[in-house]
Amino acid sequence: MSTTADPAAPEGYDGAQAPDTEELVEPREHLASVSLFEGDEGTLEQSERQALVALLKQRFISARTHPRDWQVLVENEQLLRSRLNDLFLELQVDRVREVAWKRQAFSETGQRFPTLLHDTAWSREETIVLVHLRDRFRAAAAAGEDRVFVDREDLVEHVSGFRPVHGTDLSGDEKRARNAVSSVQKAGLLIGSPTDDRFEVSEAVESLLPLEVLQELLVTLRQANEAPPEPSDQVLFGDVRTEREEAQA
Repeated sequence: MSTTADPAAPEGYDGAQAPDTEELVEPREHLASVSLFEGDEGTLEQSERQALVALLKQRFISARTHPRDWQVLVENEQLLRSRLNDLFLELQVDRVREVAWKRQAFSETGQRFPTLLHDTAWSREETIVLVHLRDRFRAAAAAGEDRVFVDREDLVEHVSGFRPVHGTDLSGDEKRARNAVSSVQKAGLLIGSPTDDRFEVSEAVESLLPLEVLQELLVTLRQANEAPPEPSDQVLFGDVRTEREEAQA
């Protein structure tokens, strides 16, 4: 008994033997595991997790201070933004100055979200330092300078120039001014060691202090300098909420 060949079959195939289906199916690529510890069900690569932790722990990250985390963020911005959104946080990215930071998300309906952050207002002296750094950075940029440096003693002296007319505690004022410089350095806006006498101004100072906030702060400082002392000596950054946001312990 003869076998009729399938006209659509390949040449030389008589239909007597079915093709091996395993040979026709391309092998499936093995998905690389991202498990980093026993029981790990996370879906992020280690570098992505490290960038996410840096965003949560630091006031900001930048290409200057966190080059590897910044590169990971640039390549995976939507993914990291999604992870922060899951925690009711928003990701802010300034690609021109290569700075990224987080901020608390707020509902358009007024609903209050749980938060991992708490806002710590900058003190009067810290605010003076921030405004001065922002001003120095903009002036240097206008002059075509790429990097800006400031001396610790110059910052302390600048703060002293805002001493209220009623201020008589010169020793206490100087101590607060020096503590303010140290605090701004710890926040990462002054690049250098805590014991350095000279610092580089971080490019993030302009991203975190937009023009409208700067103008508001200047008015607030002038008023505070002329008015009698208030029970609280703290200055908030207004409704734009650029206070010092820190992760809760």
